[in-house]
Amino acid sequence: MFDIKDTSLFESGERKIQWVRANMPLLSGLEKEFSVEKPFKNLRVALSVHLEAKTAYLCRVLAEGGAEMFITGSNPLSTQDDVAAALVHGGLNVFAVHGATQEQYNSHLRRVIEAKPNIIIDDGGDLVNLIHNEYPEYLSEVLGGCEETTTGIIRLKAMEKDGKLRFPMIAVNNAQCKYLFDNRYGTGQSVWDGINRTTNLVVAGKKVVVAGYGWCGKGVAMRAKGFGADVIVTEIDPIKAMEAKMEGFTVLPMTEAAKYGDFFITVTGCKDVITREAILNMKDGAILCNAGHFNVEINIGDLEALSVKQELKRNNIMGYQLPDGRWINLIAEGRLVNLAAGDGHPAEIMDMSFAIQALSAKHIAEHSDKLHAGVNFVPDEIDREVAYRKLKAWGISIDSLSEEQQKYINSWNV
Repeated sequence: MFDIKDTSLFESGERKIQWVRANMPLLSGLEKEFSVEKPFKNLRVALSVHLEAKTAYLCRVLAEGGAEMFITGSNPLSTQDDVAAALVHGGLNVFAVHGATQEQYNSHLRRVIEAKPNIIIDDGGDLVNLIHNEYPEYLSEVLGGCEETTTGIIRLKAMEKDGKLRFPMIAVNNAQCKYLFDNRYGTGQSVWDGINRTTNLVVAGKKVVVAGYGWCGKGVAMRAKGFGADVIVTEIDPIKAMEAKMEGFTVLPMTEAAKYGDFFITVTGCKDVITREAILNMKDGAILCNAGHFNVEINIGDLEALSVKQELKRNNIMGYQLPDGRWINLIAEGRLVNLAAGDGHPAEIMDMSFAIQALSAKHIAEHSDKLHAGVNFVPDEIDREVAYRKLKAWGISIDSLSEEQQKYINSWNV
C-alpha cells in the first residue's frame, strides 16, 4: 500500500539510502543482528519521522527485524519523494508526499494508524495524538512507542499529566546519546547547512539571534560563533541565560535583540517566539528561520498582517515588505529549516539516534509488560550500549574500572 508522488523516482532515492547506509555503522550492525533475531516478527510498526534517507534506512532495519512497516513523514516539507519511492520499491508501505497540504498530511497519518500498529515511532507526537483522539478502539493493539524529539515529549508529558496517555512511550530524545549529540552537534550543523545553501550569504561578521539555549540552541549558537558571527541569545530560563552569558554570548529580550539581528533562528519548542513587536524592530533584510518542530515559533500571521507586499526572493525564501519599505525574509515557511531547506542531520549523528530508536523499539517488543503507561526513560544499558558501539566504530577503546575500583566508588565508608 502506498500514496506517494511517483514510484519511478526510486533510483535516486536508493542512491541516497545506500550513501547513508555506508556511513551508519551502528544501524548496519543492528540490521545484521535483527535479520537473525527477528525481534519484530508479526508486529506492525507505524512510523512518522522526517522522511529522508536516514529515516528510510531505519525503516529497512526494522523491516529486516520482521516488522511490517507503515511509514509517513512528520513534516510536509521534509519528505523526499525519491526516498519514499525507494521504500515503496523495496516493498514497504509508505504514505507521504513532499509539499502535502494539511489535508493530505492528516490523511497520511490516518492511513498509518489504520494499520492498527503494535509499536509507534513518532517525531513530534502526531501519531500518538491521533490514535488517542480519533482511533481509541486501536489503543489495545499498541504495546508502546518511541518519541524522537523535544516537542513530542512535551506533548506526551502533558497527556500523562492529564491521565490520557494509555500506553508506554520511551523518551528517546532524553537519552544522553541523543540530546548530547543529535540535538547539539546534529542541529548545530544541519541548521546552518540549510541556511547557507538557501541564502548563499556569508555568516562571518553578521549578528545571529538564537532564540532558546537548550541543547539544540547551544549547537546552533556554537556553530554560528565558529562561522565568525556575533551571537545574541534570547531565553526565558534564568539558568540557561546565565550559561549563554558565560559562554561569551550577549543575552537580550527578543524585542531588543530584534534591532540588531541579521539572522534569527528560533529553537524553543514554544509558539509566538517572534511576533509583531519584534518584527517591527527588525532591520531591512533580516532573515528569519525556525529549527523547532512545528512552524509556530515565528508568528507568520503577524508577518503577513504587517506586510504590504510579499515576494519570492529566492527558492525557499519569501520576502515580506513592511509599510516603510523594509523587507523581512522567511526561510521555508517557518518550518524546520534543517529539513525543509536541507537534508537534516549528518548520517553519523543520526546513526546514534536511530540506533537508540531501534533498540528502544526492540525493548518494547520484548518488555512492554514491564513498562508503565506514560513516559518511560531509555534504559541506561541501551544508552551505554550505543555509546560503546559508536566508540568501537571509531576504533576507540576506553578504560574500565577494576573490581577494587568498583568497590571503592560504590562505598560510603572509604
